[in-house]
Amino acid sequence: MTATSLRASMSSAVASIDAKTPAHRDRAVDGLRALALLAVPTGHWLLAGFTLDPQGALHNASPLSSFGFFAPLSWVLQMLGVFFLVGGYASVLSFRRARERGTSTAGWLRGRLARLGRPVLGVTAVWAAMAPLLYALGVPMATLRTASTLVIQPLWFVGIYTVITALTPWCIKAARRLGAWSAVPLIGSVAVVDFLRYGPFSSAMPSWLSLLNLLPGWMFAYQLGVCWGEKRLGKRGAWALLVGGTALFAALLLLFHYPASMVGVPGEARTNSHPPSLLVLALAAAQSGAAILVRDRLAKLLRRPALWAPVVVINLSAMTILCWHQTALLAAAIPGSFAGAIPGLTTAPDTLAWIAIRLAWLPLFATLLVLIGRYARGFESPWKRVSRGRRALAGLLAAGFAVFALGLA
Repeated sequence: MTATSLRASMSSAVASIDAKTPAHRDRAVDGLRALALLAVPTGHWLLAGFTLDPQGALHNASPLSSFGFFAPLSWVLQMLGVFFLVGGYASVLSFRRARERGTSTAGWLRGRLARLGRPVLGVTAVWAAMAPLLYALGVPMATLRTASTLVIQPLWFVGIYTVITALTPWCIKAARRLGAWSAVPLIGSVAVVDFLRYGPFSSAMPSWLSLLNLLPGWMFAYQLGVCWGEKRLGKRGAWALLVGGTALFAALLLLFHYPASMVGVPGEARTNSHPPSLLVLALAAAQSGAAILVRDRLAKLLRRPALWAPVVVINLSAMTILCWHQTALLAAAIPGSFAGAIPGLTTAPDTLAWIAIRLAWLPLFATLLVLIGRYARGFESPWKRVSRGRRALAGLLAAGFAVFALGLA
């Protein structure tokens, strides 16, 4: 295929995608979701380094351990607040359309949860089947442990998102009754837990106390999105979120000495994200306010077919990106480990040169993700032709992989 025919084919595909988009489609919300989705693999690929032990096995390492000034990058790449905001907004519209069609709440929930569950089941089942094969081919057990941790690490998000999605009907009721104030108890509860685990009584607090932040911490932005979808959160509220969230974020960093990184740093006693601290919610509030304020401009920008087409493709492959991006990284790193120390890939992330070289690796990781996604995206579609026996086998393999990845076996 010549360059001219390739450009013509791409132009035709772009025009077709634009023409098939319904007039009522909220392009800005899809654009925000696409940005949040792309931030996940970009962040993980930049902040997930490796070291090689004398036996040639890969172990996790983070550039944040060596470069504290790298932490502000995590403020940009940590866009889960935007993702949950858009998720809440989209759930409201989806739930409303389902009720208009006569679909029950239970039926709507089953459909949403199946869409989340199938890709997770797919990636974990595939890895459960691949792990013994890789071991037989000479991949060290330590490398498989590292790989399983990386693969399952992003999937916690899907579990939390599933629980929150199941609570959507109650989120809608709260939004209709209280408006954006319905999110205040969520951030308030996180603040109380943070005070207990970091304040003057921290030595007397049980270690499990931080787990109380899991649900309200990630539900905060989702509830804001529900309020936005219910038209109970507008530009005035968005400005309050942007200014208030930014001020709280600065105060927590400068006055209360929260860790600067939005992701965990090896060796650090405190982490902001597992489970979420008040700093995560402050960032989510600021991001949510900014997202709502730029909505109209973004919608206008995405009227351009050339910009809109990639957004559609990314959104259609959302769960594939979330579930398989670490596999794309490992598809380069595991074979590379047999070659020894490869700069930016299997060498320790402890120099500025490593950062520059890792940036050069990103196009390869993206290409591998596209190639993997061509086959893995089938897990997102309904499993109509999959027998119950095969579904049960996939579930058993997925459970076994989870046990291995969590270090329970």
